[in-house]
Amino acid sequence: MRCAHCQVYACTTGDRGRLPENCPMRDYNLEEVYEKARKEYQKEEVNRIALNAARVEAAGYGNWTRLEETMEFCRRAGFRKLGLAFCMGLREEAKRIANILENNGFEVYSVVCKTGSVPKEELGLLPEEKLKEGHDPMCNPIGQAELLNAAGTDFNILVGLCVGHDTLFIKYSQAPVTVLVAKDRVLAHNPLGAIYAYYYYHRKLDKHKL
Repeated sequence: MRCAHCQVYACTTGDRGRLPENCPMRDYNLEEVYEKARKEYQKEEVNRIALNAARVEAAGYGNWTRLEETMEFCRRAGFRKLGLAFCMGLREEAKRIANILENNGFEVYSVVCKTGSVPKEELGLLPEEKLKEGHDPMCNPIGQAELLNAAGTDFNILVGLCVGHDTLFIKYSQAPVTVLVAKDRVLAHNPLGAIYAYYYYHRKLDKHKL
């Protein structure tokens, strides 16, 4: 499967006669995978998410910001009780986001990444690996997720959790999750900046080869 390198994207037109050789839609062994996915969309909770995501896409495409899309999606899907899991470094932004959500009628529960104040040493981190000397609490995405689980949120929104920490939050969250802000401290939280400005960043990016 190499969809990222496709030059045809016949999936967008339904023209199966133009499917490339390595397209997963050509592989008869994968038909049951597609069928399994289609059956999942018929489940009530899954259908509610997929149907309203499609409706928001059509209604706000190129017009609504992602924050507006998030609110419209939650409103249409009936998600009123929202969880906000945010990074300490974006606490001012999280406050503004929470205010906007609350001003639009949502009930918001917000939890910062350092909740619990758990020392990084519990992870096995060495002193020289920490960001600062003394008490340097770890990010606690599992704690964030469990607190929002306990609050019974309908839907959780991530604001700038680190790579890996967001992974753990999504793994442990009982409610569906979306990412409002993807952290990138170098590019003002715009990860695609590295792609759009690849001419300037390619040397930096090419240093991470396996």
